[in-house]
Parts: sequence; structure tokens; C-alpha cells
Amino acid sequence: MLAKLATSALVTLAAGVAILAGLVAFSRPPERPQPTQGSGLDFAAAITVDLSALPERQDYRARDGASLHYRRYAAANGGSARTIILVHGSGWHGMQFHALATALAANGHGTVIAPDLRGHGQNPARRGDVDHIGQLEEDLFDLIAHLKEGGKAGPVVLGGHSSGGGLVVRFAGGRYGGEADAFLLLAPFLKYNAPTTRPDSGGWARPATGRIVALGLLNALGITAFNHLPVIGFAMPQAVLDGPLGDTATTRYTYRMNVSFAPRSDYASDLARLDRPFLLLAGDRDEAFIADRYEPTIKPHTPAGTYRVLPGVNHLGVVDAAATIDAIGAWLPEWVPAES
Repeated sequence: MLAKLATSALVTLAAGVAILAGLVAFSRPPERPQPTQGSGLDFAAAITVDLSALPERQDYRARDGASLHYRRYAAANGGSARTIILVHGSGWHGMQFHALATALAANGHGTVIAPDLRGHGQNPARRGDVDHIGQLEEDLFDLIAHLKEGGKAGPVVLGGHSSGGGLVVRFAGGRYGGEADAFLLLAPFLKYNAPTTRPDSGGWARPATGRIVALGLLNALGITAFNHLPVIGFAMPQAVLDGPLGDTATTRYTYRMNVSFAPRSDYASDLARLDRPFLLLAGDRDEAFIADRYEPTIKPHTPAGTYRVLPGVNHLGVVDAAATIDAIGAWLPEWVPAES
């Protein structure tokens, strides 16, 4: 009897492994998906921004020895001793924040730091990939530690847009969350099936769902050998890929990058640890997310937020809309007093 049960269990396990292997092998994301008519994100403003005054990239050393990059926008006229770190969204890089960072620094709100996350931007070691799940959080901690050297960083505001906002939520919910004094969320990604998310993020994200499910189950069993496989593609417009910044775009993520660049599966637990002041801004014309659902989705888990829905603003436009600059400028002095 025991032998029969053991044989049956082995057969069931072998069948399960075979199914998972098939999903991993044959469920693949498109390499360079294109937006379909009436879907996707509007990159027009993002690729026409004036970058003539773009600061040079600076380097910092991550704990694994990797040299990672950021741009620094110093607060004008000896402005407030406050550091604002802005984390870009999926597929793009820190140059996304050039207009916003310039405005915040020029208005004396703080020194703004715009990193290119590992696997992104100009000539990354491995585009769209990290070494292990959680490495982006480690990199952000190492960046904050680098900026705090010398003791002149002041209060640290960690902000992010879209998936970058999701990474900020993940950071707040993890072991390093206490390193930031406040958070700034610009149309953040919470989860593919969160009440705030439109299907496939409005046509931007093209996941290999079967492969993601299979790899999730394998990871639950402690098997991580296939986490380097790509699992999601992004519908980057051809105009971006053919333009002067086309070689800086990232059109696919591996499993370990995709998981690292978002809140944990139980995103409510990350939100519950978002216990320091945060400002959430989203536009009512957002193509990827539903702006007026953020507050009812997040507020039951944390009372620390201030929410604003910006009229006439779309997903990428929220990054440098005049209303965004005004809202951040009004919120910072009240909730994140600068050190003198």
C-alpha cells in the first residue's frame, strides 16, 4: 500500500514538474511589443524634453562592487538641506525626471537625485536584469548611504513613478524602509490585479503569464535557477526606439527584475508599513492606472498619505506637470521640514 502511494506521489510530482517546465519553456513575452491603436502610453513629451542642461552622471558603488549611476540636481541658492530621490518607471531611466528635478532644485525644495536603476539606462551590465530578487532595494539603500556620507543629506524623501513608485512601496515595506523620512508616489504600480490597475497597465505591459505563474511556484519550492528568463515585454513606441534615446530603452524584464521592481505579492503588507508621510499624485487621464481608486485602496492600510488627483494629466505627464511641481512644493514644508 505504501509503495503504491509513493509511486502515485512520484507520478503526480513528475507530472507537475513537466507542466511547470512546459510553461517556462513555451510561455514567452514578446521581445519588442508595439502599442496597438488606442492603447499604450504617450511618450511624446518624454522624448522631446530639452536635455541640454542634463547633469553628468555620477557613480556610487553598490555592495556587490557594481558601479551604478545617478544624476544630481543641487538645490539653488543654498536651498533646504533635504534630499529627494526619484526612481524611474519600467523601461525608462533617470532622465525621465530632468524637468521635475530641475524645477524642484531651482525652487530650493531640495537636492534631487535621479538614479538609473541597475539594468537600465545607458549601457547597463545586463539590460532588464538583476542578480537576485530584492537587489533593487539593496541598491537604493546603498545609494542613500552614499548620499548620507558627510552628514549633509538632511531628511530623505524617496519617490518613484509607476513601477518606480511600486519599488518605493516595496522599499518602505522591507528591511530598509526606515532609511527614508517620507515618500513620494507618482501614479504607483501596486499589482496587476489591484483596483488601481487597468488591464495590462493600459496596454503597456505584455506579460508571459504562464511563465510567471510557473516561476512563482518554482520559487516557492526554493528553485531559482530559471529566474533569469524574460517574463514581460513593454510596448515602447517605435518613435522612442528609433529616436536619440532609443538605445537607452529597456523593452523586457527577467523574472527576478520584474518581481524586484514591484511591491510584494501581498502588497497590502507593504502598504501597512508605509507609516511615514507620503504624497500620492495621479492624473485623471492616466492610461495605465485609475487615479481616483488609489485613496480607497491604500487608506485602509495606512493613514499616512496625502492624495491628489490632477485634472487633465496622463500617466507620463504626471512626472513634470505644473500641478505636480506645485503639489510637491506645498507638501514638502508641511510634512518634511528641512534641516537648517
